[in-house]
Amino acid sequence: MYAYIARQPIYDTQKQLYGYELLFRDGEANCFPDIDSDQATSRVLTEHHLLVGVEQIAAGKLAFINFSAETLIHHFPTSIAPATTVIEILETVPISSELLQACKTLHGLGYALALDDHDFDPKWDIFFPYIRYLKIDVQQFNLLQISKFMQRIKHHPIILLAERVETAEQFEKLKLMGFTLFQGYLFARPEMMKHRQLNSNQINLLQLIAEASAAHCDFNRLSQVIERDVALSYKLLRFINNSAYAKEQKIDSLKLAMVYMGETELKKFIALLALANLGTGENDERIVQSLVRARFCDELAKHNNQSKDPLSAFLTGLFSKVDDLLEMPMAQVLTQLPLQQGIQNALLKREGESGHLLRLIEAYERADWQLADSLYRPLKGRHSLASLYHDAVLWTKNLLHHPG
Repeated sequence: MYAYIARQPIYDTQKQLYGYELLFRDGEANCFPDIDSDQATSRVLTEHHLLVGVEQIAAGKLAFINFSAETLIHHFPTSIAPATTVIEILETVPISSELLQACKTLHGLGYALALDDHDFDPKWDIFFPYIRYLKIDVQQFNLLQISKFMQRIKHHPIILLAERVETAEQFEKLKLMGFTLFQGYLFARPEMMKHRQLNSNQINLLQLIAEASAAHCDFNRLSQVIERDVALSYKLLRFINNSAYAKEQKIDSLKLAMVYMGETELKKFIALLALANLGTGENDERIVQSLVRARFCDELAKHNNQSKDPLSAFLTGLFSKVDDLLEMPMAQVLTQLPLQQGIQNALLKREGESGHLLRLIEAYERADWQLADSLYRPLKGRHSLASLYHDAVLWTKNLLHHPG
């Protein structure tokens, strides 16, 4: 359900934040798991960068990430922007001509490279033209050893980063020696972060929502997606046969069901189904509230002839709590759920007609009658808010009692 990562800050000589080292973790215990470095790097990329973005985890600062030989040689780091990433080469990486060529290539692409836990071994000297940072564990060597090494590399324009700095005295001495970046318990211990992971089914549902919410719906593509999923096909037929569309005859053809429903209702069905599957179960109160909001906003829009985009108000209400469901910031959710700009503005900023309706239903839910009345008055509605809300609750109750 969750992906875990720790980040430890890196500071400059003025104790200003310079960046973060990102450290893979497998749980809230904040310890490194018993897995190899390739797997750790891959999981950092897939569970964090592809989900929320390394840039966001590092709060816009540089992200220092460990890469093993295999990930470097196969150019995995290129999935992350060079302006925000420092590629750390582990001290345990075996030196090879392939590794040297990979470093040359990455350097040429604009990536900053660092040698992590550098042990002063001259075999690494051939990498220095492509290295920007040297990370030195100051607990592993005494100051004399470090000073001699620094004399040997003084002609290389390399930034020295002291790791495991634990006392203020160490910090001051290392500054005098020429270190300009610092990391360790003197400043901060690694900070645990976790992110909700989406399973493959949820990701497919988000893609389906995006397709259904497009201005021009590709019915052939939607039909193919639904036909491949027996459960979706069944639920679509149940949904329409429990609605007014079926009238006196039952519909047993998926294509006929889509024709009967029409574009707007089909899009609503897909959005409803997808949202329900993102929840924790059929009694998830967040789903119930989302459905009530969707119906309430949709009916208000119809009563006030806001018909430029008949789906906008419905989808705004429906997805107004999707950030709670996925336990992600709304802005982050919308990077994976590319709804039309008007709906995004309504969800993020409460702007536009749909944003106005969302503010109204939120005020009504809080029992802020004065604000709700002031927001409803310009709409010149002919129905009472209480009546509209009651109808939305009944519609939701009926919908949840009929699988769809």
